[in-house]
Formats: sequence, structure tokens, C-alpha cells
Amino acid sequence: MMESAFPLARRFGRRSVLGSGLAALGVLAFPGVASADQRRRIVVAADGSGDVTTIQAAVDAVPAGNSEPFAILVKPGLYHGRVVIPADRSHLVLVGLGRNPADVIITDDRANGTPNPAGGTWGTSGSASVTIDASDLVVRNLTLSNSFDEAAHPEITNRQAVAVLARGDRLSFSHVRFLANQDTLYLNSPNVTTFSRASLRHCYVEGDVDFIFGRGTAVLEHCHIHSLDRGSTTNNGYITAASTSLANPYGFLFTKCRFTAVAAPGTVYLGRPWHPSNDPDAVAQVVIRDSHLGEHLQAAPWTDFGVWPWRDARYFEYRNRGAGATVTPDRPQLSASDAALYTPETYLAGWDPSCWS
Repeated sequence: MMESAFPLARRFGRRSVLGSGLAALGVLAFPGVASADQRRRIVVAADGSGDVTTIQAAVDAVPAGNSEPFAILVKPGLYHGRVVIPADRSHLVLVGLGRNPADVIITDDRANGTPNPAGGTWGTSGSASVTIDASDLVVRNLTLSNSFDEAAHPEITNRQAVAVLARGDRLSFSHVRFLANQDTLYLNSPNVTTFSRASLRHCYVEGDVDFIFGRGTAVLEHCHIHSLDRGSTTNNGYITAASTSLANPYGFLFTKCRFTAVAAPGTVYLGRPWHPSNDPDAVAQVVIRDSHLGEHLQAAPWTDFGVWPWRDARYFEYRNRGAGATVTPDRPQLSASDAALYTPETYLAGWDPSCWS
């Protein structure tokens, strides 16, 4: 699945998000990159016109232990193949050079149940098209996708297919599309005692089941969250499956976002609480505030996950609008005073990603 039927023009507008070409894009305005010499930037081009032809080759060319901004500039094209950004390749600035995020597509097509040549299957984490273990990463103006085709592989029943697994801290995404079906965006951390942070601004996230999930801390601001259609008249999936550590007061914050779908009205849940390995200390924390919610949402949009009741999770809404934003006893609401405690600044705990915007 590379594109849904939802028009790209409605996602980002017809004009370029960041401009066209290196100069118009303003790539070199990113902190530290403008003064970087050719040793601190690398151009990727699938057609051979750059320094390397694959994203992984560019990542591998970054010096281990990198501690200053290093630009990976990607020319328009389709880049197929798994990408792993290890922890010792921090401070990368990964930028698509197209007119809009659809011009640069980084994708792979493995699912949880896809056979692994090394034996067994890939598993959910192993299915990720892009795995980010590095910190201080900036990603701009491209698409990160898992193009696993569920219909073409009826023999595979474990269909979790991650587009991005993010475990590093201080990860900044802007004007990025995340495309898959089940488990699109895995916002995680290296371990349960580490609270990794991510900022997503003006991004588009698409999927159906648990497609924004994990124990990470993340702020999604001015983002478009789009639910696909599973063909059901009652249940077309779950947007979030947070597994926030009980010790962490901040999981996922959606603010000034837009929630849409091609699914039938009243058939999509906002979330269910994921308890990996039945961990009782994984207690989902999600706030959705100041956002537009479409009619695709269930009237009672939070639901149980197996034996784990949603009412034990930390789910709240505040000042939402739209056909899917009704206020009922099944939809916990923040007070105005409590809402002041759940802002991008409190979630990001002193890290300000705006300098990269």
C-alpha cells in the first residue's frame, strides 16, 4: 500500500511544502548544515546521480560517534530496502529534495509473519522499514512506508507491518508521511526506564489497527491522522495503542490535529491500552485536545485491550470539535486547569524542537 485514495492535495496542498530543489528547499538553513562542508553531507539518488544510491549506504557513510549535524539529502525517487540508523549515528538531518513528501518514498515490505532468512519470522519490531536508534535526528519532506500487501499474502496472519520504529530521543519529524496498515508508527524507547521523546509537526499518519503505538513520549501537532477502511460495519480499527510506563506521566499528545477516515461512520476507536507481555506497569497515557474529530469515530471511542480495561488507562480529551467530538461519560475530559499541564512543552520536558522547524 503506497497510496490511499485520499488525495495528496488535501493532505499537504498542491504547492510545495518546503520548496523545490536544494536552494528553494532551504535545506541548508538547518542549524549547523549551512556551514557544513562536503564531508558533512551526502546526496542519495536512486538514478546514480548522487553520492550513493541507497539510504542505508548514506547512513553507513556517517562517521560512527557523529556529534554534529550531518545532512543526508535525498533526491526524488523510490528507495526500497530496510534502513537501520544505529545509536552511534546521531545528529542526522534527513531531507527529501522533492516538491512534496510524496516525491521521496523510503519503503520496505516485511510483516511480523514474513519469513526471516535467518530463521523464524521477522516479528513486529523486525518488520520496520526504518528503525531509528539514534538520537537528535531531524527528518523532513519525505514518505516513510511499509508497503506489505495484506491481500497478496493471505498465508501471513501476523500482519503487523511497521513503517517506522523510533527508539531514540529528541526525534523531530516535519512534513513527513507515515504509511502502512497495522502498526504504522512505533514510538518506543530503548527500555522501559528510558523516556524517549519525539515531535511530529505537520505530518500525515495513515493506518488501521493500532497504527500509532508504543511506550514513547510524543507530541503530534498540526498532524493529519487518517484511518483506512477494513471493510467492517462495526470495527475498522484503533488509532492508538499506547503502552506508556506508569512512571512516565506523558505518553502521546495530539494537539491541533485532524482525524479523518475512509471508514464508515462510528467504526473507529481512538485507542486501546497495550500491555506488552501483560506488563501491569504499562498504563497508556493519551491526550487529544483542540483537534477536529471526524464522524468515523465510535461514540465510545476508547476500548479494552483483551483483559485490560480502558478505564484504567490515562485517556483524556479537551476542547475537541467535529462530528466525532461528542462529550459523554465514556469520554474523560480535562478541566481547563488540568489542560494547562498537558502541553507540548510539558511532554517534551525542556527539549525545544522548534529550532529545526
